[in-house]
Amino acid sequence: MKQQTLAGSFTVEGKSLHSGQKSMATFHPAPDNHGYKFKRVDLEGQPVIDAVAENIVDIARSTILGKGDVHISTVEHALSALYALGVDNCLIEVNSAEMPILDGSAREYVEKIEEVGIVEQAQDKDYYIIKNKTSIKDDETGSMITIYPDEGFSVEVMVEYNSPILPNQFAILDDMAEFKDEVAGARTFVFVREIENLLGKNLIKGGDLENAIVIYDKEIDKEKIHEICDLIGVPRLELPKLGYINPTPLKWDNEPARHKLMDVIGDLALIGRPIKGRVVAIRPGHGINSKLTKMIRKEVKHTEIQSPVYNPNVPPVIDINGIKKLIPHRYPFLLIDKIIEIDRKHCIAVKNVTVNEPFFQGHFPQEPVMPGVLQIEAMAQAAGVLVLNFLDEPEKYSTYFLKIDNVKFRQKVVPGTTLLLNVALTTEIRRGCATVKGYAFDGDKIVSEAEFLAQIIKNK
Repeated sequence: MKQQTLAGSFTVEGKSLHSGQKSMATFHPAPDNHGYKFKRVDLEGQPVIDAVAENIVDIARSTILGKGDVHISTVEHALSALYALGVDNCLIEVNSAEMPILDGSAREYVEKIEEVGIVEQAQDKDYYIIKNKTSIKDDETGSMITIYPDEGFSVEVMVEYNSPILPNQFAILDDMAEFKDEVAGARTFVFVREIENLLGKNLIKGGDLENAIVIYDKEIDKEKIHEICDLIGVPRLELPKLGYINPTPLKWDNEPARHKLMDVIGDLALIGRPIKGRVVAIRPGHGINSKLTKMIRKEVKHTEIQSPVYNPNVPPVIDINGIKKLIPHRYPFLLIDKIIEIDRKHCIAVKNVTVNEPFFQGHFPQEPVMPGVLQIEAMAQAAGVLVLNFLDEPEKYSTYFLKIDNVKFRQKVVPGTTLLLNVALTTEIRRGCATVKGYAFDGDKIVSEAEFLAQIIKNK
């Protein structure tokens, strides 16, 4: 799949939840590999903050990003909408230190994105694939998030409060295409018993009954309720019974859980790459969300390229007989066994290294090691399949090395290894020449890599 950006710009504005100040944010298209970035246009030099986990500086009732003395807060709702709708690259210009809260949900962001549209870009999406179950837990709060390998991206959330009004709730989103109708409209929420304390911490100054679900779940003295109403600047309320006190009813019985699910998506967007995995969150909050996001982000930054996903039970895209129709190599120099993935830009081949390889007789008899040059040759054969597969009459052509650069050998390849060879074109094929980047993997580890230039020549 290709990266995507907005087809045009749009603007949202309104008061901010915590500062109570007016805020305006304008979303712009951005080039390939740009990611999400926030620009503070109200400050000198218009500093830019990358929306990535290492820039999280606080999680006080929202996710706050910072770079030096420059901050931008309450970014999670906007990021959840961009992420769920498949927008990879976007520049967000903001004229204050906080995003507008709007109606407390991501609804308006989704509507604006759909209004301007989304366009496909040239570069492929760079997914981060979850290959192993990963969990993170906060013993103090009981919060836990686990992410499992999966073919797509989905989120399950369970919230639990010691409240007669908001007991255990569960929400699930299996398909991001359902985000608009099932999650985007879920509003943020607060308990009446929390309001005075939050105001004391200089938070929720912009909160009201229009942009947050307010839950009255513990009886409070009438005078105290009036005092709280005065603090937040709303008419004094009479609360004869426990319940939700908003003038508009809940959109779903489990609206708070759906909002927490939205927050999880928005915080995971700070990984910096779309992921493939299933997220199960128990009692999530920005604290535990950020811990998981930072942990995965660290792996992403230290992973130059992920190993291909290989399931030996899945039939090959091209088997050995198909390979022999595309390239002229034969025993003992045919060094790939099957192709498990191929398109016009990349190819993944498998080489099962056995002790019966003829080169092991002399390299070395007492300690068999696959020569590095043959690993590069295997990559080149995979690249040959890649460039010849889409030619008419490929049997009339061969590929030849012209140049090999930046070769690295990272660990030994011995009998019993299943090499996964990932090769990709780094430029378009021009004048019969193809520039290729290749990696050889043993499991999740890179064993060798190289860049090479090959020429496609018609056989005489």
